[in-house]
Amino acid sequence: QVQLVESGGGLVQAGGSLRLSCAASGRIFSINDMAWYRQAPGEQRELVASITSGGNTYVKDSVAGRFAISRDFARNTVYLQMNSLKPEDTAVYYCNAEVRATMMDYYGQAYWGRGTLVTVSS
Repeated sequence: QVQLVESGGGLVQAGGSLRLSCAASGRIFSINDMAWYRQAPGEQRELVASITSGGNTYVKDSVAGRFAISRDFARNTVYLQMNSLKPEDTAVYYCNAEVRATMMDYYGQAYWGRGTLVTVSS
């Protein structure tokens, strides 16, 4: 099994910064894509940013220029640097990873973390 553990959430004033971390552990041969999603109260979960095994990144338009995703391949960890935070960024942020358990497991299996709450006050 694989566990994803997020950290770094909290309460911050508008304009502030936070850095989220998500560490994967367990039966891991390699990890394909890693991503951050978020879910605000009453809203659907949405993709915020993703990073491939080759280091290619995607960032949602509404956070482009403020958020950046990065990855430490040796530590199986993904980060989300969030700057110039706005109240509308308030949400539970979830980590997602496509984990290959063995070399033959080409596409991997998707795992989710439990989420970390980010609250941005105005």
